[in-house]
Amino acid sequence: MPANLPPEYHKIEAELRAARTPQEKIDIYERLIAVIPHHKGTDKLIAMYRQKIAKAREEGDRRQATAKHPPTQKVEKSGAGQVVCAGPPNAGKSSLIKALTGADVEVADYPFTTRLPAPYMMPFETTQVQLIDTPPVTGEIMETWFPEMVKMADAVLLVADLADPDTAGQLDGVRRRLRERKVDLVGTETDIPPERFPFLKRTVLAANKVDTEGAMKAFEDLGVLLEGPFERLPVSAASGRGLEALRRAVFGLLRVVRVYSKIPGKKAEMVSPFALKRGSTVMDMAKAVHKDFSEKLQYARVWNAAGLDGLRVNRDHVLADEDVVELHI
Repeated sequence: MPANLPPEYHKIEAELRAARTPQEKIDIYERLIAVIPHHKGTDKLIAMYRQKIAKAREEGDRRQATAKHPPTQKVEKSGAGQVVCAGPPNAGKSSLIKALTGADVEVADYPFTTRLPAPYMMPFETTQVQLIDTPPVTGEIMETWFPEMVKMADAVLLVADLADPDTAGQLDGVRRRLRERKVDLVGTETDIPPERFPFLKRTVLAANKVDTEGAMKAFEDLGVLLEGPFERLPVSAASGRGLEALRRAVFGLLRVVRVYSKIPGKKAEMVSPFALKRGSTVMDMAKAVHKDFSEKLQYARVWNAAGLDGLRVNRDHVLADEDVVELHI
């Protein structure tokens, strides 16, 4: 099948002669991929440029390592927890984050639009979860800093493309590259010991583009082809289908409880709760409020939907999700 390359392709290709640095070459390769028509006649050409991008990035990393300035990326945590979004090219990560957060995320129809990690806040009921948009990962391409970002995060949102017939293979490539850096993606119910926190990450799989033709069949096939204990959710960034269930699943990955603080003699304000790890006690909440509270705390009163109505409790009382707590010092 002929490639039928447009005139713009040849103009961009001519710029390669003047490219000197790996980054300049990467920019040109990505522009070439963007203008190449996507059909069977161009699959090998696109794959070739993706391999060239991977090699150019490796060359750039080697140069930076030689200069003793290894590439690093860090995003400070915010909200109830930090969840890294990961997936292969064109899976729709950025579109999904835009739909979940309402933020102005850069979205395009060609791969590698996202070049650096970018944080966005996803609202969930009365709290927010930080989602990190990241560059795509394949069996051949992964930013050197990406595994370290995953290690520092609380959990992972893995995004699949139901319109891609090789989506299971693409996802296996993502998991394989992370395993090479000692990171395993595990199921939502996995208990992770503190010392294993950097290396085991609870993960939920968002199967995107469920509103495309044949997507539900692809979703069922994915459950057979993809090895892994992940919770799978069919969603659509374009139509909004399944997004509320996905928000709840992402929040569930964090294993936190939302606790509201009440000032004695006043009504509780059911906004901006403290996000504490499951199993946290009244004392843990006091520490989160202020150091002085933890040092001077005498007791607390708790209200909740389970029937506690201002019950006086001690410092070791374990808090539940959406408890209202009044601290007394």
